[in-house]
Amino acid sequence: MERKETLLKKIFLSTLYLSAFTFGGGYVIVTLMKKQFVDELHWIDEEEMLDLVAIAQSSPGAIAVNGAIVVGYKLAGIAGVLTAVLGTVIPPFLIIAAVSACYQAFRNNQLVAWMLEGMQAGVGAVIASVTFEMASGIAKEKNKISFVIMAVVFAASVIWQINTIYMILACGLLGILLTFWKRRRKQ
Repeated sequence: MERKETLLKKIFLSTLYLSAFTFGGGYVIVTLMKKQFVDELHWIDEEEMLDLVAIAQSSPGAIAVNGAIVVGYKLAGIAGVLTAVLGTVIPPFLIIAAVSACYQAFRNNQLVAWMLEGMQAGVGAVIASVTFEMASGIAKEKNKISFVIMAVVFAASVIWQINTIYMILACGLLGILLTFWKRRRKQ
């Protein structure tokens, strides 16, 4: 087992790196978190990553911060949470401070506007990639219930335009019921 100081340093540097080089919001950071925490560092497995995303999405606040909280707590308790949150919030804080100081210069710059438009296209591609990757992970598990839930929620959102809050609450309740049902079946 790693020394706690070494682990906290790795948590801080990982979350700092992810936060500093992620443009496009919370869903983009999910892909990078998966690559970093699941594929490279092996701190969590793919199923835990899906749980992390569900928790991060359903909790108030930014997905990046919520995800950092979950990973930090799993790895090093409260010290891990504080370290991960600090690493996650420093880059956006510094970037926003710098941009706000130079806002007038950036405001009407055509080059900056073109760069932001180009970044939007890249963000869309990354979000599509995350969605495909996570959905294929559910399909590979041969967990028919998860696949049906995913399809129903997609249809409820796109076709019937049901409020996302209701779907999150319903899926949370369904998850609790399924967990109790599985535990009872094992007994």
